[in-house]
Amino acid sequence: LLNGRLTHPFIPERICKGNQVVTSTQYIGADKNVKLDIITCEGIADSETVENGALLQPRQAVSVCGAPCTTFCHTPAGGGPDPNECHVIADALRFESQSIAPVFEIDTGSNNVVSLTFSSCTSFFLNQATTALNYCRTDFASLIDFLAPNCQATQNAHGGLCVANDGRWFVQ
Repeated sequence: LLNGRLTHPFIPERICKGNQVVTSTQYIGADKNVKLDIITCEGIADSETVENGALLQPRQAVSVCGAPCTTFCHTPAGGGPDPNECHVIADALRFESQSIAPVFEIDTGSNNVVSLTFSSCTSFFLNQATTALNYCRTDFASLIDFLAPNCQATQNAHGGLCVANDGRWFVQ
């Protein structure tokens, strides 16, 4: 999660190495007020990748619903997103889980980003795996609701992320 007013090394524009293309945009949630972008990059900046070994992986999308991740808060303090605005994104994900499908698929490769924005809050899911992934919208929502209030100025932070323990994905 991050404040849309800050420049931060983990925003999609900084994650991409080379060109970045928004391949689709839609508005989600009961009020259709959360912007969802699917972003494809030529590559991921070397500084943003997490080493995940040379694992053989299946060709079908792999479910990472319920997979553990480790939380990090971005320091120093100052200017984190409004947790209430981040909660709007979480609620939109829960709404979509009930009305569309409980999971979403993010395409093969380490160059695919799902970005969600409402007001001062931007959150995204980045696939760093060599195969497509399925992730539960309610898991995404729960991470947003945890990160937003727990990575604020009072914790000497301005947003945070959760990196999958196996390094295949992260949510910010």
